[in-house]
Amino acid sequence: MPRIKSPHLLLAESGADRAGHGLRRTMGLFQLICFGIGAIVGTGIFVGLSDSVAQAGPAVVVSFILAAVTCVFTALSFAELGGAIPVSGSSYSFAYAGLGETTAFLVGWCLLLEYGVSISAVAVGWSQYVNELLHSLTGLQLPHALSAGPGDGGIVNLPAVIVIAMAAVLLVRGVRESARATAAMAAVKLAILLAFCAIGFSAFKDGNLVPFSPAGLGGIGAGTTAAFFSYIGFDAITTAGEEAKNPRRDIPVAILVCMGVVTLLYCAVALAAIGAIGGGQVAGRPAALSYVVNRVTGSTVGGGVIAFGAVVAIASVVLAVMYGQTRILMSMSRDGLIPRVFEKVSPVTATPVAGTLIVAAVFALPAAFASLDAVMNLCTVGTLAIMAVVNIAVLALRRREPALARTFRVPLYPVVPLLGVGFCLYLMYETGWATWLQFAVFLAVGLLVYLGYGRRNSTLATAAGVTPDATDAVLQEA
Repeated sequence: MPRIKSPHLLLAESGADRAGHGLRRTMGLFQLICFGIGAIVGTGIFVGLSDSVAQAGPAVVVSFILAAVTCVFTALSFAELGGAIPVSGSSYSFAYAGLGETTAFLVGWCLLLEYGVSISAVAVGWSQYVNELLHSLTGLQLPHALSAGPGDGGIVNLPAVIVIAMAAVLLVRGVRESARATAAMAAVKLAILLAFCAIGFSAFKDGNLVPFSPAGLGGIGAGTTAAFFSYIGFDAITTAGEEAKNPRRDIPVAILVCMGVVTLLYCAVALAAIGAIGGGQVAGRPAALSYVVNRVTGSTVGGGVIAFGAVVAIASVVLAVMYGQTRILMSMSRDGLIPRVFEKVSPVTATPVAGTLIVAAVFALPAAFASLDAVMNLCTVGTLAIMAVVNIAVLALRRREPALARTFRVPLYPVVPLLGVGFCLYLMYETGWATWLQFAVFLAVGLLVYLGYGRRNSTLATAAGVTPDATDAVLQEA
């Protein structure tokens, strides 16, 4: 029998319906929406758009919609579970309540990959746009040796390290300050992207959309897998469960609003970019949005403005995703599955200071020195696996906990969660067998870590002062 922690125990231990576990409730609905947009909109559209266009051509709009559909099904499941179990652990805690401790640990293990690669990759993308901005303002750029890692022909990616350090400082200062900064940055990047759409559509030509799908359905599928990375981060909203003022109401609303806004924005940006200069000019081009504006306006000023928006946007993603990572680690530490240092909350700032600094130091290393292209598909398949588990957790908890208070319910149950699982499996299949093999090895390592440390130190197993095996028997009898 799986070692399952009931939703009621998760809520009681976290203080989710009271004052939290040393955290402070300072985030309202507007801050949660801004936080969600801050976590999603960044590298995926400013940097990754060119990769998606290279796969799908103008049909990248269809790829964005398919990726959004995959995320929407799962977002509905996140909304139900986020309203019912408003704790910092997000999908880790949902898996613990629905499918058991082993699955929960592996979900947390995958979250380390998802958030870690996201933070590092986003920081590298930030470095590209910092150079673009410097070039627009001064005509100069940072030396390649200091703006790229060894895998890309440099020595150290210094801007990537700087943006991670700045995010860590803000997070250590307090969630109120972080929320304000995220809200301000979200407003800036939305304004910049809307301005880009206005410029792009002013030069729109129907002929640039022909041929619409040069690589056929296979290209659209590959483009969907690439576009999916653009949506990673919406689940970070649920990590604010213990710091939101009214999490049971606001978390489901914030998730749904963010997904709607982001999907419309992505499709509009993709159409504006391709319609203005053609898919062939956008595909594979670094800082593609700045290039489009420069081509349309005949000046580098507009491209500099876009670069400024990208610098702000990508910095907000680093901030929001790092926030989510520290809260998930805090929940895992609280459960005894990882060292206790991650659950310690400062009484002064009400933030997990030590955990935040450790996360910043660990994720700054690959951002500074490693080429992350080789693990991007691994990150994608890990994220899709997490989303599939969340959909399954909805099914499991509906059966096991029918009386659980739910402020939002997935519509068309059980069709929507099952479709969510199906879409996730399809995109996982599109990543290829080599990625599946990497993922299997990654999960095997995580399982060994769990068996060697987490299972033996689990608070669920040791709370009654018995061995893990004896606890399993007690839980089975209960």
